[in-house]
Amino acid sequence: MASLDFTKQLTQAEKSEPSQRSDIYNTSLSRIITEGSTHLPPNLIAYVQSILSDSIGVIHSRPLLSSFVDRFRSIDDPQTKIDAGTEIVALVAPRIVSYEQQDTDLKYILADAYESTEDFVESAKTLETVTVNSSQRTVTDDDKAKLWMRICRCYLEVDDDTNALAYLNKVKQVIYSVTDQPTRLQFQLSQARIHDSQRNFLDASTAFLALSTETLIDEDERLQALSAAITTAVLAPAGPARARQLGKIYKDDRAAETPEYSILQKIFLDRLLAPAEVSAFAAGLKEHQLAKTSDGSTVLDRAVLEHNLLSISRLYQNISTASLGALLGVDGERAEQYAAAMIESKRLVGSIDQISEVIWFGTREGGQERAEKGRELRMWDAGVQGLAEEVERVMVMLQREEKGWFEGVVAGG
Repeated sequence: MASLDFTKQLTQAEKSEPSQRSDIYNTSLSRIITEGSTHLPPNLIAYVQSILSDSIGVIHSRPLLSSFVDRFRSIDDPQTKIDAGTEIVALVAPRIVSYEQQDTDLKYILADAYESTEDFVESAKTLETVTVNSSQRTVTDDDKAKLWMRICRCYLEVDDDTNALAYLNKVKQVIYSVTDQPTRLQFQLSQARIHDSQRNFLDASTAFLALSTETLIDEDERLQALSAAITTAVLAPAGPARARQLGKIYKDDRAAETPEYSILQKIFLDRLLAPAEVSAFAAGLKEHQLAKTSDGSTVLDRAVLEHNLLSISRLYQNISTASLGALLGVDGERAEQYAAAMIESKRLVGSIDQISEVIWFGTREGGQERAEKGRELRMWDAGVQGLAEEVERVMVMLQREEKGWFEGVVAGG
């Protein structure tokens, strides 16, 4: 409840002459904020109630509320902002048409306070009520994207990827007209994080790799994005698509600086992964990356088993299911199930003779020599692809930075 002295001051302010009212209110507000007390939140609420009263009128109350918002923003204690802000936003709500800008500013201040106390859900819920389709003020696509990205990031902080994705999809509708570069980068990062949390690891790796090349990001953050690209690529289902993604990452000179380089190199060169290496890699994974799948194994277990199966297929022309299981560290039946699933999804070339309990790996010539040739070809392909991507990137940069010169060159043939 507001202090008795302050309540009296507000009553006097309401009865004062219109020409003096603004000074009296501002003086009272400065006094209660400067002095501070346990009564500060209720005093602030009472102040807003007073300036919004019918006796003041919108013409005088709007500038008073704007001044209040500026002073309210300067308060250091986030809990005071939360205690007072929630009530004040509720007071403004029925009159939002008259005070839309002030309402928006108050909600951003309240959201800041929630985030400073790590209450990201309440911050998101507060920001969700900000008006974006307004007839009172101009809300650009940049403004909308910034707001929706902030809500998205709040939900990602609490691993609520469903709500985060809903707001990311809102941003997708306007992202091509957004000019604010930090917002575009946040969009890329959030998209990568959502792909990761939903176990779309190949898409996540692609997004993280693209983010790792953004020059506007600090070098350390680019390296972290590259590490995330490696991690998610390793967790992706084995097959041609993952092999191409690993090739893109492996050709990046910075990859050798990441902690994940050892496992990246072994996977790219089709070398079998030892349990100790897998355990070391698993120690750096997040909780959702270690979640159990339908057959009781983790995503990493499956990714490693499928990789080792592919590696074996490059060394052997055929192998019994029992021997394959022994090499993979599982029983023969499970090894056959994994091989069958990979063959069916065309991630492995081969066939299974269930009567003889033998798996045939295509019609390749087996052996180490064949494997080495395959590695050389993949490295060559990765190099050619990398060169083409670099040429394309330079062309895009020239078109963006030297548009006139670029158009002249193209027009000249």
